[in-house]
Amino acid sequence: MNIFEHQIPLEKVKFNEPLKNHTFIKIGGNADILIHPTTIDEITKIVEIANLHQLPLTVIGKGSNVIIKDGGIRGVTISLSHFDQIKVSEDSMIAQSGVDIIDVSRLALEHNLTGLEFACGIPGSTGGALYMNAGAYGGQIADVVERATVITKDGAVLEIPREEMKFGYRNSLFKMDHYIILEAEFGLKKGNKEDIASKMKELTFLRESKQPLEFPSCGSVFKRPEGYFAGKLIQDCNLQGTRIGGAEISMKHAGFIVNVDHATAQDYMDLIQFIQKKVYDTFQVELETEVIFLGE
Repeated sequence: MNIFEHQIPLEKVKFNEPLKNHTFIKIGGNADILIHPTTIDEITKIVEIANLHQLPLTVIGKGSNVIIKDGGIRGVTISLSHFDQIKVSEDSMIAQSGVDIIDVSRLALEHNLTGLEFACGIPGSTGGALYMNAGAYGGQIADVVERATVITKDGAVLEIPREEMKFGYRNSLFKMDHYIILEAEFGLKKGNKEDIASKMKELTFLRESKQPLEFPSCGSVFKRPEGYFAGKLIQDCNLQGTRIGGAEISMKHAGFIVNVDHATAQDYMDLIQFIQKKVYDTFQVELETEVIFLGE
């Protein structure tokens, strides 16, 4: 029985869908129900119907910083990857949560807007960037976002100003309260197009030269421990190249675990635990994961 029939267009609803097709890392079990809404009305209806039928509700964006476990996700999974419109005004941009944050930074460049250069190499969605307070090369989302529109677990639509977003290192109100982010407004400044382009080119070069982009990965696995760099600690433990199943600690950047041969989520979790134990035994530093685990 399709409880979303006559509510959500059939082509947007998939049953028993392999989530490895919807994550950067190319691993993960199946979703009982996966829906790709494209309007706020559809998202609201999904939340209402899931609540009515007491079904668990999970939200994913582009699946860039996520490990979905091999058992998959029960209930309803919303993928916001098709919810991807952007509007530009004088010195601000409003991006729906499914837009690639890289595309937001590129459109800012086209309109001579500065402030989002740091995001030109961050994989993933605008919603995911807000959720994690994504940052790179000295910039972070908290510096440029003005407000966000969200849906609560009860289906209420709220507008949240920046000062209420409780941003921290890879943390935010959205992560704590499990809001579904609909859109974000970024406050930017007029700048020189050549200067903006030059900065983005420089940051793109740094990213491509240091990160193992040739393999599927979930990005940086661990948060930066205070006073240390996770990648350096792993490197100093001589762990680069260590493999469990199809998951391997990158030779290019020790903070990344790459999917080199049909890895499972269990391979990743086992390798993460192995790294954490080795680093703690060697340096007495606890590594905390930055990547988000979903499913069972």
